[in-house]
Amino acid sequence: MATLREIKDRIGSIKNTEKITRAMKMIASVKFRKAQQNVIAARPYARKISEILRNLIPTIESFDNELLKQREIKKICLVVVASDRGLCGSFNTNLLKTATHVINEKYGDFLKSHDLTIFPIGKKAYDYFYKRNYDLYAKSTNVFDRLTFADAQNVVKEIINGYLQKKFDKVVIVYNEFKSVVQSNTLEEQFLPIPPFEHEEGHKHKVSNYIFEPSSVDIVDNLLPRHLNTQIWRVLLESFASEQAARMTAMDSATTNANELLQSLNLTYNRARQAKITTEILEIVGGAEALSET
Repeated sequence: MATLREIKDRIGSIKNTEKITRAMKMIASVKFRKAQQNVIAARPYARKISEILRNLIPTIESFDNELLKQREIKKICLVVVASDRGLCGSFNTNLLKTATHVINEKYGDFLKSHDLTIFPIGKKAYDYFYKRNYDLYAKSTNVFDRLTFADAQNVVKEIINGYLQKKFDKVVIVYNEFKSVVQSNTLEEQFLPIPPFEHEEGHKHKVSNYIFEPSSVDIVDNLLPRHLNTQIWRVLLESFASEQAARMTAMDSATTNANELLQSLNLTYNRARQAKITTEILEIVGGAEALSET
């Protein structure tokens, strides 16, 4: 049985841990509220650009853009968006598990022929694929400490440069989409070439007699990079909001477990202390009786 000092030391250690987890929960909750607001603000803008392109591209009779052109897929780049820090429950574990499943099940042949490259975003994703000797095209770490739109632009620039130089013919993103505090979905989406813009069910496209200034081709050429920047920005915001929600939940659970363990240890400490006091009283009484007999 542990001594009173050992139990007391353990109680002190758990109290310190509980303070840390409680503080991390509070910090995560503040970051989460801001991240949630950013996600909600970014979604309509991303949808509107997609809607404009969806209505505009079919009106162009001949349009040749490398970002839209479907070509033979010989090499693939997988962009995996994880977090820079841990202590966020199963956030990274589930994401990396899904990414590995996608690689093995869908792109196993490309992996064997070394035609699959990884672009990890977040230190956890980089460490995971680097230690397992995957081919890395580029990396982007420590971006979530102070996430800005420029970070999304830098990622898109790296991807477009590699795509135009034909280092890969298809780009797929795996990330966590924010749903609620207790739920996020791990999604796999094609990023390049830009998938055909399909109209929503029940809405057929009608060619409108618009006059474009400048030309519709110039407008699309200008909007496509903005569209890609906005999509990556939205993905980063979705992932960050999911991360903070997962960390907030994990730290709340850790704080609850620490409190329960403290209650158990305090009970054990009090019982051990009472047993020690009882033993000392018995020893005193026994000594007194021995002295009276002599």
